Amino acid sequence: MAGPLRFRRSHGSWSRDRVDRELYRPLDTNLGAATESPWFAPPAGYEAVRFEMHNGDFALFCWDDDGAYWLGNTETPEALWRTDKETFEEAPYPVTRWAQRELLARMETTDPWLTDYEYVAWFFLPVFCSKDGRNTTREFFREHTAGFPDATRGEALSFVDDLLATGCLDPYRYEMASKLGTSAGTDLTRMAATMGEFIVAKLLFDAGVEFVPEVELDSGHALDFRVDGQHLVEVTRPLPPTRRSRADTAVAAVRQTGQSKTRAQLDKHPGTTLVIDCSSFRDDEWAAVAAERPDVGYRPTVVFRARPDGSVEGYRIGTVPFDLSGAIDWVGD
Repeated sequence: MAGPLRFRRSHGSWSRDRVDRELYRPLDTNLGAATESPWFAPPAGYEAVRFEMHNGDFALFCWDDDGAYWLGNTETPEALWRTDKETFEEAPYPVTRWAQRELLARMETTDPWLTDYEYVAWFFLPVFCSKDGRNTTREFFREHTAGFPDATRGEALSFVDDLLATGCLDPYRYEMASKLGTSAGTDLTRMAATMGEFIVAKLLFDAGVEFVPEVELDSGHALDFRVDGQHLVEVTRPLPPTRRSRADTAVAAVRQTGQSKTRAQLDKHPGTTLVIDCSSFRDDEWAAVAAERPDVGYRPTVVFRARPDGSVEGYRIGTVPFDLSGAIDWVGD
């Protein structure tokens, strides 16, 4: 499986003739390709081309006297096989800025419904334009409303756009965007669960709690967040009852999800706060959970549901070691 879109950095000497010979000709032979001028002026001191393949793939290439940068979701020509990879943050800013303008403009011609939400388009650009994840990630927002039931595409995208506009996940852009998906196949359960981590990041930010996502531990496990430098957090999202073969009520789904989580990494890390995201539940399903507030056999736990209008309700089981009151309206308190 290919990863998120990254630059390939070549330290060799490049010219128009070499670009034509070692990049364009192999691409044209294998896929059918056209060499075109970039839509935006390349960085000062660079020359640049864009390649459009007959199958819809693309690539950008720019070079100066010190080397070159390649970026594309197509096969990599052999001349660039043994090159280092750099993220948008690692490459020089003028190169990154030019490439992202090219990619966003290209998306605007193919998916204007997506580029209307500038933070969503920018943040997920490494997967929206990746080799394997380009179709599935766009489908997740277009057809599945980011995992929210009973919501329009516009409502879901506005919510995610507002979430990303905070900048709270900017330092972790590649890591978090990649978790949404670089897979050629749509795994709606996994993608919706990943969106739960985005929502929890927003809750932590709104509550004024410092956090770091995706914490690798000596046990070999990776938990979703470290909060205030010391408290571990693991996020899980139960499937709604309509998509489960067992636990056919919302209350049972919450109980079963909490119990299954405690048999895995939480047993190795006692004291970790379990956060159960019920944002995939319909209004009536969440109403049943909020009324009963089922125990899940583990403490501390937060059970919550977010809606695209920004409202968040939840309840606590046990003593949570950090305060989320600024982000969640507690039911039953």
